[in-house]
Amino acid sequence: MSKDLQVGVAARPVNHLAIIMDGNGRWATNRGWARLVGHRKGAERVREIVRAAPDLGIRWLTLYAFSTENWKRSTEEVLGLMAIFARYIEREADRLAKAGVRMRFIGDRSRLDPKLQRMMAGIEARTAGLDRLNLTVAINYGGRDEIVRAVRKIAEAAAQGILDPRHVTEAAFAERLDTGGLPDPDLVIRTSGETRTSNFLPWQAAYAEYEFTETLWPDFGPEELAAIVQRFSNRERRFGGVSR
Repeated sequence: MSKDLQVGVAARPVNHLAIIMDGNGRWATNRGWARLVGHRKGAERVREIVRAAPDLGIRWLTLYAFSTENWKRSTEEVLGLMAIFARYIEREADRLAKAGVRMRFIGDRSRLDPKLQRMMAGIEARTAGLDRLNLTVAINYGGRDEIVRAVRKIAEAAAQGILDPRHVTEAAFAERLDTGGLPDPDLVIRTSGETRTSNFLPWQAAYAEYEFTETLWPDFGPEELAAIVQRFSNRERRFGGVSR
């Protein structure tokens, strides 16, 4: 990273970056390869971005790995993706811990294989005390599903007399989301040229800046990330107010 980029990032850092990692399948099919080859390449790219994030001033990184809608894909692709997730956790556990990376998962885990669930819980426990980078991976995640589950928690608490409906605030609702305790994202990046948010963090990203890039995820490297972070540092964020 250049000195100029470091200065720009310091002026207005991206505290929390969220990424919709799109384009793995197309990257592979464009080369005549099976889609899973692209997903494996995408997992390698995750390693590079995780390594680069702290040097760009990013303290929170949230990655959209598998949505609630992705179950519609072929059984072969879904099983392959789950195997890639398990392999990533197994292979990266030591590296993440040594690098001071805390790892969390968001999404509905109930549909995932019990072994994968145990692996997820294990790496969360192992890295719980680390804070150089807070890495959150969304697996079987959907924003609407997350909101419905949060509403259900509030309704159950109200029915049990634990929560007075008059005390349901935005903060009380946010605490019951999967991301409870995490800061809202400052910047959301989507790769592959698509310009949809695809049900990703709809509540949390209400005031996030967005950047859409044509680059397919397996080709998205630290240099392009640094350039996007630099552009973010020049944006004016008013949050509904008026600049002076």
